[in-house]
Amino acid sequence: MKITKYIIHASLGLMLIAGNGCNKKLDVLPQQQITPEQITTGEDVKAVLFGSYSALQHFNSFGERNLFVADLLAGDEQLKWVGTFVNYRQVFQKRQDKTLSIAEGMWGRAYIAIAGVNTVLEKISVVDTSEQKSIAAEAKFIRGIVYFDLVNFFGQPYSAGNTTTNEAVPLILESVGTYVPDRDNKPRASVENVYKQVIQDLTDAAAGLPESNDDGRANKYSALAFLARVYMNQGKYAEAATAANDVITNGGFNLESTIEKAFNNIAASSEDIFTIQQTTQSNAGTSNNGMTTFYAAKPVGRGDAQILPAFLDRYEDNDTRKAFVYSGVSITGAPGTYTGKFKDLYKAIPIVRLSEVILTRAEANFRKGGAPVGGVTPLEDINEVRSRAKATPLLVVTSNDFADERFRELAFEGDRLWTVKRLKLKVGNLNYNDPKLVLPVPQSERDVNPNLSQNQGY
Repeated sequence: MKITKYIIHASLGLMLIAGNGCNKKLDVLPQQQITPEQITTGEDVKAVLFGSYSALQHFNSFGERNLFVADLLAGDEQLKWVGTFVNYRQVFQKRQDKTLSIAEGMWGRAYIAIAGVNTVLEKISVVDTSEQKSIAAEAKFIRGIVYFDLVNFFGQPYSAGNTTTNEAVPLILESVGTYVPDRDNKPRASVENVYKQVIQDLTDAAAGLPESNDDGRANKYSALAFLARVYMNQGKYAEAATAANDVITNGGFNLESTIEKAFNNIAASSEDIFTIQQTTQSNAGTSNNGMTTFYAAKPVGRGDAQILPAFLDRYEDNDTRKAFVYSGVSITGAPGTYTGKFKDLYKAIPIVRLSEVILTRAEANFRKGGAPVGGVTPLEDINEVRSRAKATPLLVVTSNDFADERFRELAFEGDRLWTVKRLKLKVGNLNYNDPKLVLPVPQSERDVNPNLSQNQGY
């Protein structure tokens, strides 16, 4: 089955991501395909929703590659790849080609999640009226964050301009049943149009989601935190500061007392705004891939990604984030230094933490000028994050301080590439908009969809 079937037939295989196993109609063998027409009850719809959450846990999504591939692409000054997997080495070296299996996997898993939530939205009328608003909002949250990562990985950054002509990915907003080529072979939408859809979905999600939810499920502040990311990429600093301030002021989150307490937790910590739950069944660990597989040394992981000594020089000696590392060896026996953020198997992966949102409010307030949203100055915000790390408080703050602090605080969490792109910095000798910092449209998709163009450089 070619990867394109994840777009045109993904809704025919919803049972593959049905997740919680409570609905026997969806708990069936892969060859027993479930069509949208067979989703007839509220429990069916919720099972499909939980299945889309499960898709986010997969190593081709936020369970690994949405974070790790971004780190590899931007890793020239942060980490080194010492592993044996050729496809990951190609990404780290920026030598990937149009047949890159990693790009195929990320594209395919994203459209599996999208197909699921599109079916949820189509069938929302069969859900109890008391739950319709929140279930629909969760579906739009998932679709919004998945498309946000798709547009970032497969399109030129928003900061590059030409957003109405630069192409990203197909926008699939309806449930798909029987495949009709003339209808379903959609071209790539523009970067601008994908961003508009992301903003609409996340805005609707923030309006419809509860202020708190079960572990691993989105709430209002999860949507607002992602909206802040979107607005930062667009340079809409007033909007970013407002969204971030709402999370900080009203979300009830608190920084953990130490950076160590923010990671390797069974469930969300007090500063986690959205997490991906990992278990023995959710593609985490050395046998099934995951952040721990590559970022943890033997014997827990493979130890393929090691920290460059020069990166640790970015920290003051008294900065506890500098000490949040350990020595170990890779699967090939190469000695090195490893981050402590993903040291243990089957723990929650932080996707958005409060410290990121504080740094976002700080930078957005600084760049927009005028009175700070929330009444807290950029200097006070950045020093709150530094204070937790025992770093020396800054006396003044400059524009360069925000990227530097994000590089330190959010290292190995997939943030560096997007910070580089939105601020038009460099990765090694590559400009922020270099074609090799964008993934190829999977060739297997283009083989069956003649309307898909390829990215420059492939």
